[in-house]
Order: sequence, then C-alpha cells, then structure tokens
Amino acid sequence: MLTITIFSKRKRISRESIQRLDLLLLALETIDLNGAESLYSLSGKLNLNEVLPNKVTIWKLRNNNPMRNSFNNNNIKLSEFNALIKLTAEMAKILYPYIRQILQSRDDLIRNPKPWNEFKNRYIELISERFNTNSMKVKRLLDPSCNDDVFIKIILTLALCISEDGFLNLRSTLLNY
Repeated sequence: MLTITIFSKRKRISRESIQRLDLLLLALETIDLNGAESLYSLSGKLNLNEVLPNKVTIWKLRNNNPMRNSFNNNNIKLSEFNALIKLTAEMAKILYPYIRQILQSRDDLIRNPKPWNEFKNRYIELISERFNTNSMKVKRLLDPSCNDDVFIKIILTLALCISEDGFLNLRSTLLNY
C-alpha cells in the first residue's frame, strides 16, 4: 500500500514498469497471433474505451517503453497504465490454457519441447522486429544463454494473473519496479 501512496504523489511510472508491462503484452501477442486486434477488442469488452479508444492509442502507450524502436518519451498517466494492466490480466485469463501448456512444455523439454520452443522463437522474433536491437537490455533478451530465465518469469507472471486479484497483484508488482 505504501508504494501506491508514494506513487500517486509522484504521478510518474518508472521506465522499468513500462518495459516490464510491454514485455508481458508482447508475450500475450506471441501466444495469440491476432494479439493487437484481440487486445483492442478486449478493451472494448472491459469498458476501457475512454482510456483506450483505439489500437493506435494502445500502440502509442506501449511506445513509452525505451527498448522500442519507436520509443516516445511521453508521460503515461496512471489511468492509462492501469488500463493496460487490466487488459494484460484479463487477456492472460483468456489465454491461460496456452500459458499453462507453454510452462508444462518448459518443464518437460525432452518429451514436449514444441510449445516452449515455438513461444520462445516467436517471442524473440517479435522482440527483434519491434525493439532497438542495439540496446544492451534488448541484446540480453535476445541472448540464448540468459533469456530463458527472463522468458520464464514473464510467462509465470502471466500465469499468476488469472486469480481473482490478478489485476491488483500485477499492478502491485509493476509499481514496485
């Protein structure tokens, strides 16, 4: 609770929080091939149209991630950040069967490597397309020797969003970055 109180006084969201949220959204796009369209459609169902009126708005907000090729240094509002978190948590609930399958595959690479490998390859492909590959953070994400741990944390974070308090848990986690 203290973090949220301090946060609301500053009215600034850390770069790390924005980066982490964008990586979670990118992971959802990796799982759902129509990710951008699905996110926009879901935003309407969640009555987030006032904050996220169209796909371009969602894209512009995500471009606050400094790792992106199309980085824009705009101050993202708390209401916009919360809307993206809500969208992430709800989309994770919808995609949970696939998320679980990817996690199970990662735990049993000998018998069932396909879901994990497909996720990882597509995620790396999307990162390479959309992020600044000259950045050291992005290079680490693309480095096969260390990216498994990061990718597992991202998938586990999405899996934990399916609880009743998924939105609140995710928001608390992201605001503590």
